[in-house]
Amino acid sequence: MAIEQATRREAVSAVIPSRGRLAPVGASEVEITDGFWADRQAVNAATTIDHCLRWMERLGWIANFDRTAAAEGPDRDGREFADSEIYKLLEAMAWELGRAHDDELERTYDALVARVAAAQQPDGYLNTRFGSPGQPARYSDLEWGHELYCAGHLIQAAVARLRTGRPDALVEAALRVADHVYKEFGPDGRQAVDGHPVIEPALVELARATGEPRYLELAKLFVDRRGHGTLDGGEIGLAYFSDDVPVRDSEVLRGHAVRALYLAAGAVDVAIESGDDGLLDAVKTQWDTTVARRTYLTGGMGSRHEGESFGDDFELPSDRAYSETCAGVGSVMLSWRLLLSEGDAKYADLIERTLFNVIATGPDTRGDAFFYVNPLERTVLGVEADPDHPSERAASSQRASWFAVSCCPTNIARTIASLSAYVATVDESGLQLHQFASARIRTALPGGQTVAVTVATGYPYDGTVEVVVDEAPEHEWTLSFRVPSWAQGSATVDATDATTMIEDGYARVSGALRAGSRITLRLPVEPRVTVPDARIDATRGSIAIESGPLVYAAETLADDPVQLERVRVGHDAAPVRGTDTITLPVALDTRPDHTWPYGPVTVDRPEPAGQTELQLIPYHRWAERGPSRMRVWLPLA
Repeated sequence: MAIEQATRREAVSAVIPSRGRLAPVGASEVEITDGFWADRQAVNAATTIDHCLRWMERLGWIANFDRTAAAEGPDRDGREFADSEIYKLLEAMAWELGRAHDDELERTYDALVARVAAAQQPDGYLNTRFGSPGQPARYSDLEWGHELYCAGHLIQAAVARLRTGRPDALVEAALRVADHVYKEFGPDGRQAVDGHPVIEPALVELARATGEPRYLELAKLFVDRRGHGTLDGGEIGLAYFSDDVPVRDSEVLRGHAVRALYLAAGAVDVAIESGDDGLLDAVKTQWDTTVARRTYLTGGMGSRHEGESFGDDFELPSDRAYSETCAGVGSVMLSWRLLLSEGDAKYADLIERTLFNVIATGPDTRGDAFFYVNPLERTVLGVEADPDHPSERAASSQRASWFAVSCCPTNIARTIASLSAYVATVDESGLQLHQFASARIRTALPGGQTVAVTVATGYPYDGTVEVVVDEAPEHEWTLSFRVPSWAQGSATVDATDATTMIEDGYARVSGALRAGSRITLRLPVEPRVTVPDARIDATRGSIAIESGPLVYAAETLADDPVQLERVRVGHDAAPVRGTDTITLPVALDTRPDHTWPYGPVTVDRPEPAGQTELQLIPYHRWAERGPSRMRVWLPLA
C-alpha cells in the first residue's frame, strides 16, 4: 500500500516524494556510528571536503565568481561547467553540517556562499561563463554550455541547506535562479532543454521543499521536451544528450551514462509528483533492461570511453570499461527513487553493489586522491599521477589528486556526506533496513509513534547484523531487513516473541517488539564463484570471486613474479576467505610465447603447468599500494 509522505514530518533527505510505497528516514534520523561507512564519512569530513575546496581555490574556479561580481571582464578559469563543482561542494558542506555540525566548516560555507551570491545578476541569472561583457550570450550554447546543469546543482545544494539548516543566502540565490529559469524556459519561454540533465530532479525537489508548483511544472516540461531533437547532435549524435527518443518511449538507458541516469532520476520524480504512471513504468523498464544488459559486475555503468557512454547490449569490456564514478552516483540516485516508489529489494541491491564497488572505489582511503573511471582490468602497470597538477580524467591509471574535469571528487563528497539518508525507510507496517551499517536510528512511523533501534554489524566483512529495539510503538509492528539476492535461501533471522518470514527480498520480523527486543540477521559472506552471461563476449570463459556485497580482484605489483595474463583457474578451485582477502589456487600457463598468437585446435597441446595461489583483495582497494596490474574476471583453465 502506498503511503502519503505529506502525513509525516519532513525528513532530512535529498529525496522526499509525496507518495510511494516507502518513505525515507532522513539523514538526521540515522547516525552511522562505526565500521566501513562511518570511516568513510569521517575521512570525507576531515579531508575530502577541504581537499576539493583548496584545489578549486588554487585553480581559480572559485575566483570566477569574484571576477563576475566585480565585472572584471571575460577572463575565466576552468571548463564551462566549473561552477557546478563549487555547488556540489556546497551541497556536501550542507549535508556535513547537518550530520555533525562544525563551527569552522560553517564559517567556510558562509564565506563561499557569499562569494557565489555576489555574482548573481539582478534578474536571477547566475553563471560565470556566459552573459558578462566579452563572454558568449546567455543560453547561446545549450548543447555544451551547461548553464542549466550548473543551475541544477546550485538548486540541489540549496535543497540540502533547506533540509539541514535554515534558509540562507544560498537558498535565496537558488530560488532566484529557479524563478529566472522558469521565466526563460517555462510555458511561454524557450522551447528547449540543456545538453546535460540534472535540473529536472533539482526542480522537483525544490518544489517539494518549498511547495511552489511552478518548479514541478518546469521540470515536467524539460522531461517532456527531451527526445524530440531540440539540440544539435552534431557528430556525436542526439543519443549522447538523451535527445533522440522521448523518455516515455525508451526501453533502455543509452548515450552519455551520467546524463541518462540524471534524466531518468528526474523523470521518476516528475512521474511521482504528477501521478504519471506511464512515465514511471517507462523508467522502470529502462532500469530493468539496463541492469540486465548494460551493467558491470561492480554495478558500474557506461562501457565506452567515446562519449562516456553506455554501449550496446552485453558490450561490457573489462579493460576498457569507463564506469565513471559520477555514473555510479547517478545510478544510486535513480535506484533510490525507484525503491521509494516501488518498495522492491532489487533497487536496494543495486545501490549496495554500486556503493561498495564504485562509490567506495573512487576515493583512496586518505580521501585526497580519486578515480574518474573504474575499469575491471588493468593489463599494464599504472602510472602515478602528479599530485601537484590536474590529471586528464580517462588517462589516470592511478588515483589522481585532481582532474581537469573534476566532477567525481565533489560528487563523491556530497554522496558520502548524505549517505545516512539511504539506510532506512518506513511504511505503515514499520521500519525497513536496506543498507547495513552500525547505526542509531530514531524516527516516526506514519502514524506518528516513535521507533528507535541500535544496529551493530561488521558488514561487509561479517554478515551478522544485530538490532536492539530502544523505543517501540505501543502496537505491533514489523522490522524488515533486506536480504540481498546473493543471500537468498541461506539468510537466517533470529527473534524472540515475534513472527519471522523471509520473502520478496526481505526478512520481516513482526509482533510485539518492545524496548530491549533483540533481532539478529545472518547473511552468508563466504566467498562465492560468479560466472558471466555467455552473451558478454569480453568475459566468456572467466569467473569472478565475490563475498557478501564485495567484488574481489587479483592485483600484482611491479615486483610480483605472477603474470596475471597467464593465470588460469581450475573448474573446481575453492576460494578460501581470510580476514579481508581471499586466497584462490590457480594454475599458470607456462607455454612459451609464439611469433603468431593463433593456431589450429590440437589434442596434444600441453596443459597449463605451475601452481600458485593468488591473494584477492576487495576491488575498492585496488591501486592503494602503488602502480599495479589488476583483474576482476579470471580465465578458466
